[in-house]
Amino acid sequence: MLTITSEKNRDSVRLRLEGSLTGPWVGELEHEWRTIQPAEGIPLVVDLTNVTFVGEDGKLLLTRMWREGAQLIATGCCIGYLVEEIARSQPTTSSIRCGTK
Repeated sequence: MLTITSEKNRDSVRLRLEGSLTGPWVGELEHEWRTIQPAEGIPLVVDLTNVTFVGEDGKLLLTRMWREGAQLIATGCCIGYLVEEIARSQPTTSSIRCGTK
């Protein structure tokens, strides 16, 4: 199960994820991502702080989101490592933040 909460303000658009990002939940996140696209110059923040598991399909989507400019926030060794791995996959101007909210 995955819960997605979206928050918009004038400085950013944030997607807070809770639960497992795998299987049909990956499609749900992709749909939410595509419909919530922020205006030019406003960052999209994907908060993975409360994600407990990411499947290979979820990793692929997060990588695509990151390459398209999303900021990924993670804590903990497992999800934090995954986010660092995504950041090493290809140079970009997107930002990764691990360990803090």
